[in-house]
Amino acid sequence: MALNTQSLQPIINFLWTVADDVLVNTYQKGKYKDVILPMIVIRRLDLLLEPTKDQVLKTFSEYKDKLQNLDSLLTNSKHGSGLAFYNTSPFTLKKLMQDPKNLRSNFENYLNGFSDNVQDIINKFKFRNEIETLEEAQILFSLIEKFCSPKVELHPDKLPPLAMGYVYEDLVRRFNEENNEEAGEHFTPREIIDLMTHLVFVPVKDQIKQGTYLLYDPCVGSGGMLTIAKNFMLNPEGPIRSNATVHLYGQESTPFIYATCKSDMLIKGEDPNKIAYGSTLSAYGFPSDLKFDFMLTNPPYGKTWAPDKKALGVGEKGKIIDKRFILNGSYKNEAVTSRVNDGQLMFVLHMLSKMKDTELGSRIASVHNGSALFTGDAGQGESEIRKHIISNDLLEAIIALPNDMFYNTGIPTYIFIITNRKAKHRIGKVQLINATSEKFYTKMRKPLGKKRLNFQKVIYR
Repeated sequence: MALNTQSLQPIINFLWTVADDVLVNTYQKGKYKDVILPMIVIRRLDLLLEPTKDQVLKTFSEYKDKLQNLDSLLTNSKHGSGLAFYNTSPFTLKKLMQDPKNLRSNFENYLNGFSDNVQDIINKFKFRNEIETLEEAQILFSLIEKFCSPKVELHPDKLPPLAMGYVYEDLVRRFNEENNEEAGEHFTPREIIDLMTHLVFVPVKDQIKQGTYLLYDPCVGSGGMLTIAKNFMLNPEGPIRSNATVHLYGQESTPFIYATCKSDMLIKGEDPNKIAYGSTLSAYGFPSDLKFDFMLTNPPYGKTWAPDKKALGVGEKGKIIDKRFILNGSYKNEAVTSRVNDGQLMFVLHMLSKMKDTELGSRIASVHNGSALFTGDAGQGESEIRKHIISNDLLEAIIALPNDMFYNTGIPTYIFIITNRKAKHRIGKVQLINATSEKFYTKMRKPLGKKRLNFQKVIYR
């Protein structure tokens, strides 16, 4: 899906102006996201529910004293919202402004009226913690009024998930820069995701026209990688044109990112329960025997996984006994671990343990920095992991990307393509692609954080 990102700048600027105009004397700029991001999500849900509000209220009033669980009624199209969520309060955001004197209590009533799956989102945002601050500063009305302004169009029909992803990422980049945090820490540029989908799906496109497939991202962030991958598979005008059934699974450990991802899945009609909360390494959120056909991810690199290592060390003398990290035939059949200050290869081990033993097998696309290639001497954890991957002929290709492709770093990055079912002409080989030259990218007119380039193409046969 082509998208003119420059056309989104007015809405991004407006939302930033909302923060600057309304929150400026109450919040530090780095804390704007605690209010603006949940309000974006709430307004998008509110807009979707507006057309069926009267129908939902009628059904709720009629059956609330007759049935214990009204979910099926309140989500079906005949009696309810026709969506996977609903709100049983008498208010919408616009109706809240009709009674300014009781705004706080009515707003809390409005939030409490959302279905349980939205309650999880609101709770992970910790948005209720901000209501007292907003009321004391007498800016709650102004905030709601801004989000209901015709100047900002947040309806998913007008601002689809792909566009919303760009808006969201740019806002978080700005918020984090104001707070001296790493901008774009959780996000992968859309053209890099597009490249990853080509590398994962195109080589097996004739094998995935029908059937059911599970897509997984263990570091799901805002969910863009999963939904773009699914759209790439099913696009009737794309290179795959599959008629398959596709299920999306992901896990995220940062509360407000998890909340955003789950809300986006609700809006898109995906199953939000397939997005797990918590650390993938130490608190994996799905059954241990669940395997996936395709995995795409951009795991954190250069970040400690010490809390995970401590949580995993439940064996004798603190040994890790989780089978995901034990490689038979190496490391004395003990868990293989990378150094504690960089856990990216631990996510690779996790994904290897989730590969299917089927005719198609599984395919993985994972983004890494140079540490995954070079860190660790012979016999050390990183070296043992690389040895295992290559010895078992799992590595299909490594693509070196140009610098300055990501929002938060200008360092060299690489895409690893891993599969347990190599094509015959690839068996025993690893393809190395140098995609760092100017023929593979264009310079952006205006940088976004440290991102100064847009990726264009790669040759892969």
